[in-house]
Amino acid sequence: MSPVFLNVIETVLNGLMAGVMYSLVALGFVLIFKASGIFNFAQGVMALFAALTLVGLQTGQVPFSHLINAIFGTDIHTWGAGLPTFLAIIGTMLVMIALAWMVQQFVLKHLVNQEPIILFMATIGLAFFLEGFGELVWGSDLKKMDVGLPEGASFWLEDVTREWATEGSEYYGMYIDKLDVVAAIVAIVLVAALTLFSQYTKMGRALRAVADDHQAALSVGISLHTIWLIVWSIAGFVALVAGIMWGAKSGVQFSLSLIALKALPVLILGGFTSIPGAIVGGLIIGVGEKLAEIYTGSVLNWAFGLDPSIFTAIENWFAYMLALAFLLFRPQGLFGERIIERV
Repeated sequence: MSPVFLNVIETVLNGLMAGVMYSLVALGFVLIFKASGIFNFAQGVMALFAALTLVGLQTGQVPFSHLINAIFGTDIHTWGAGLPTFLAIIGTMLVMIALAWMVQQFVLKHLVNQEPIILFMATIGLAFFLEGFGELVWGSDLKKMDVGLPEGASFWLEDVTREWATEGSEYYGMYIDKLDVVAAIVAIVLVAALTLFSQYTKMGRALRAVADDHQAALSVGISLHTIWLIVWSIAGFVALVAGIMWGAKSGVQFSLSLIALKALPVLILGGFTSIPGAIVGGLIIGVGEKLAEIYTGSVLNWAFGLDPSIFTAIENWFAYMLALAFLLFRPQGLFGERIIERV
C-alpha cells in the first residue's frame, strides 16, 4: 500500500480513539439528561473530582492537608503508603455515591418540577463548587495517575503495518496508543451495559418514566428521590471511568474539567437522550477533527494554491462548527428523539 494511504488510515484510527475518550464524558451527560431532564454541566468536574480522589487514596494523601497545615502550622501530607489501586477505585466509587446523595438531598430535592433552566443553573453552581472543593481537599498541583493501564505505542502494530507499505518506501508503521485501545474496549462494555439496563430492567424503565413526567411517575409510586440518587450514582461511576482514562493519558490537573466542553458537540451530534448516540457522535467528532487538522491545508493548497500554514489549530474548533451545522439541520441529533410541540 501507499504510505500516504496508510497515513490516512492511521489518522482515522487515532481519530476513532480520541472520539471514544470524548464519548466517555458524554455518557454521563446522557444518563442524567435521559433520566431527569437535567443537563448536568458539572459532569466534567465530576470526572476531575473522581480522578483527584482516586490519586489521593492511592498515594495516601491526607484530605485538607493544605488547610490543616496552614491553620495549625503542621507539616502533614500523607497518612501512609496509600491504598492498592483496586481498593482506591472502590473507595472513590463510595465517595461518588456519597456525592450523589448530597446532590440529591441538598440540591435536587428542592428543585422538583422547576424549569429546566433553573436546574441547569444549579448544575453550573455545582460545577464551580466541586472544582473549588476538590482543590481544597486534594490541592491544585498536577498529579500523575498510575492504575496499571498499558501506555505508549503498540510495537506489534508498528511491525505489522510497516510490512503493508510498498517495498522500498520509508514507512515506519502506525502509531496507536495502547491506552486508547483500552478506553475503546471499556466504552463498548459501558455502552452495552447501560443500554441493556435502560431498556430491559424495571429500574431502567422507571428512569425513563421520571424523565417523561415527574408528577405522573410519582402518581404510580415511583420514588423520584431514589431514582435521582441512582442515576447520579451511575453518572458518578461513568465520571470515575472517564477520569481514570483521561487522568492516565494527560495527568490529573484542573484543566481536566474542560473536557465537558468537548462533550457538548458530541451530544449535539448523537442526541441528548441516546446512549449509543454518545459513542457515534464522539467517533464522528474524533475522526473529523483529526482529518481536518492534518489534511485541510493540503487539500486547499492543491485546489486553490493557498498556503497550508494558515490553516492550523483546526482541531480546536472543528467540533463546534460541525455541531452548529447539525443544530441548523437536525437539532435533535442523529439518534435523539424528534421534538414535537402541539399548540
